[in-house]
Amino acid sequence: MPDTTIHNLSRRRFVQGAAAGLTLGFSLPAALAAGAPKAIAASAGAASAGATFEPNAFVRIGSDDTVTVISKHLEMGQGTYTGLATILADELDADWATVRVEGAPADAKRYNNLLWGPAQGTGGSTAMANSWEQMRKAGATARAMLVAAAARQWQVPAEQIQVRQGVVSHPASGRKARFGQLAQAAAAEAVPANVRLKDPKDFTLIGKVAPRKDTAEKVNGKARFTQDVHLPGMLVAVVAHPPRFGATVKSFDASRAKAVKGVVDVVQIPQGVAVLARDTWSAKKGRDALSVTWDESAAFKLGSEEILARYRELAKKPGAVARSEGQVEPALAQAAKVLTAEFDFPYLAHAAMEPMNCVVQFDGQQCEVWNGEQMHTGDQYALAALFGIPPEKVVIHMLYAGGSFGRRASKSADYVLEAAQIVKATGGRAPVKMVWLREDDMRAAYYRPLNHHRLEAALDAQGRLVAWRHRLVGQSIMKGSAMEPAMVKNGIDATSVEGASSLPYAIPNLQVELHTPEDIPVPVLWWRSVGSTHTAYSTEVFLDQVAKAAGKDPVALRLELLAAHPRHAGVLKLAADKAGWGQPLAPGQDGARRGRGVAVHESFRSYVAQVVEVTVAKDGSLKVDRVVCAVDCGVAINPDNVRSQVEGGIGFALSAALYGEITLKEGRVEQGNFDQYPILRINEMPKVETYIVPSAEAPTGMGEPPVPPLAPALANAIAAATGKWLTRLPLRTGELAA
Repeated sequence: MPDTTIHNLSRRRFVQGAAAGLTLGFSLPAALAAGAPKAIAASAGAASAGATFEPNAFVRIGSDDTVTVISKHLEMGQGTYTGLATILADELDADWATVRVEGAPADAKRYNNLLWGPAQGTGGSTAMANSWEQMRKAGATARAMLVAAAARQWQVPAEQIQVRQGVVSHPASGRKARFGQLAQAAAAEAVPANVRLKDPKDFTLIGKVAPRKDTAEKVNGKARFTQDVHLPGMLVAVVAHPPRFGATVKSFDASRAKAVKGVVDVVQIPQGVAVLARDTWSAKKGRDALSVTWDESAAFKLGSEEILARYRELAKKPGAVARSEGQVEPALAQAAKVLTAEFDFPYLAHAAMEPMNCVVQFDGQQCEVWNGEQMHTGDQYALAALFGIPPEKVVIHMLYAGGSFGRRASKSADYVLEAAQIVKATGGRAPVKMVWLREDDMRAAYYRPLNHHRLEAALDAQGRLVAWRHRLVGQSIMKGSAMEPAMVKNGIDATSVEGASSLPYAIPNLQVELHTPEDIPVPVLWWRSVGSTHTAYSTEVFLDQVAKAAGKDPVALRLELLAAHPRHAGVLKLAADKAGWGQPLAPGQDGARRGRGVAVHESFRSYVAQVVEVTVAKDGSLKVDRVVCAVDCGVAINPDNVRSQVEGGIGFALSAALYGEITLKEGRVEQGNFDQYPILRINEMPKVETYIVPSAEAPTGMGEPPVPPLAPALANAIAAATGKWLTRLPLRTGELAA
């Protein structure tokens, strides 16, 4: 095993040194599918070296009382490590101070995502949902074995033994032992086939506020990210990518690049030309000096506006039907009033704090990877195919990731394969750290698809909503990937229409249609909350337009249409009540106009309603004053983390609503860094109030659901203040001048 000691440099070294003084897509073989693991790996029960107790794949207890929780899911800032540790530690009755977390290796037989089948990975806000019972059983199993060991040693009935905060005790005799003292004996006990889980009323950590497990390491500089990995002899690679999608390398001249001090080699790979150097800066300088001639004969050369023009024409025609109820066409024809609206949504970059990067080493027989790993099984199989080795010979070390928002969950293992291609092109003579600079991350990446929506609604003579037709036009995320057979049915990509095809409102005549252009090669991928990023906006903004036309209060209309959906209605009522819906806002100063807007949406089985308050100045400048958010995510494992996800999701969504836009001009991405792709500044962040619906339902996701309602609630607030509906994102606030 190579030396993977972290050599922290510059800012990281400063943080560590000063900490004490600071006061501030893939295919799985049938054999693997047939061997899908049980919820708890039963192969454990034996102790490793010394007095370590490892009863299953998810927990290890050492003689020093340390409880190590093994996380099969990536920690990329969303609180996964804390959430999973909370579930297990509560059933174990561990002392939270002794609990630590480490990332699991790539091993779908032990660490598969139970909602995905025999595949390991993080995404779709599934981490807590698929691990809830699994981690509870893992903790309860370890607890039962510790109790059994104590009962055997003390010769007392197991029923008389208590466990609290990492201490096993027998009150009647006064005997006590810490977990570490019982570890070796517990390892000799049989793994129970069944364990009793706690009654929720007995939870001591779940539902409470427990400090996050990743905070201290991220503050003191000990957290391990890909940039912290330095292997002996390692080279750093920066890649010159084609300026247009579909272009390839025609020829290149590496002489000037190789003359740069520190540059070691220049190699061509399928993705472009890689410059390898002793450090990142030298690799970048070498790439800047590189001369590449691109073959653009098959390159895509349309711009964003040209794509949108095509989409708008498609939306005038019927598409593939994703949902159909009643008779929409006759209802529209016979309506007393018909409303129509069109919405445009741009390509969006993921723009995570940490651009794509990966360390790969191949010795001819085994491949090792270090990165913020999100799609373990897909990447493992892709690398195995590239190097011609069995998947189990691909070892993945999961480190922290500085954000993802869907980008690291690559359906094609693109950036991981790019790093491996460089290793292969150099004959595997050295480990390679591939680093994407911010410009690479924006111009050579994958994007949230550009979309166009056309909606029609019919009102009868009494102002009742009797028909709704929704046509969407946009690229398919799933088409062409190994997930297409499961996710694309009858020409409908479920991720394209989610939120529209699942519209909860009681409308007797409803139809959702989809056009999926196949001649647009811009690479697209899921982006935080996927299809709901655009469907929530169009449906919730259009419903407000319907409410105005019908002369109804927007909240009242929604509640009327949500009679069969109590969880939607529950968060809507809570958010409206806490926001003071129906009460007048304080007037704006100097002619500024104020408004309040609402939206409710379900995604990833979590229900979120938001009320936004805005102030619009005479010149059209906008200030988002307040966001009130109500969530129903089942059991809130860690309420503080739920609030953090709400606040982060609102900031993320607001940034996209105000600024987010990737544009193409003659096939080239125009944005390269945050000067051209601005993000929300801290002084623009509104006051956020979060209210969690008490629930006994199994937990659902919170990483993505806070995102969809923000933009439509904001647009509805702007319309309430100004009477103007903004139907294109990002919001063109220049249209709001009085």
